[in-house]
Amino acid sequence: MKNFLSCFVLLMLLNRAGAQTMVSDTLQGGNIIVSKDARLDLLAKKEMEFNVLGAKSAKGYRLLVMNSNDREKVMAVRSKLLQQFPDQKVYMTFQAPNIKLKFGNFVDKAEAEKYRDLLGSQKVVTTNVYVVPEIVEVKPDKTKEQDDQ
Repeated sequence: MKNFLSCFVLLMLLNRAGAQTMVSDTLQGGNIIVSKDARLDLLAKKEMEFNVLGAKSAKGYRLLVMNSNDREKVMAVRSKLLQQFPDQKVYMTFQAPNIKLKFGNFVDKAEAEKYRDLLGSQKVVTTNVYVVPEIVEVKPDKTKEQDDQ
């Protein structure tokens, strides 16, 4: 019985293996018309511009403005920073139980220190503000200005 069953399974497998035959294409010399949306070309161009001209990352500095567990206080300082300095980015990270609020993308330490002094003089933050080294976003126009100098 085992021999019969094994022979039957083997014959079925061989039958399946022979079932895959090559079939040639029946349309010879036909034309294919491809119609695509013109917006795909625009999307590809935008993606290329973003990849080539988009924000790059480099070693730089950010200001550690707050490290607190009071979320409302952190959000109030964040909104002040966004209103007074719309050209700079504000970063919030949560490391239990504290929320860290970091400010800016500075390539030079001197520029970061200038903003630190500015924050102190405008009384945006009453606590100490620290300059911390981090990987920051560098906009292409900033890198071009540095290359020209």
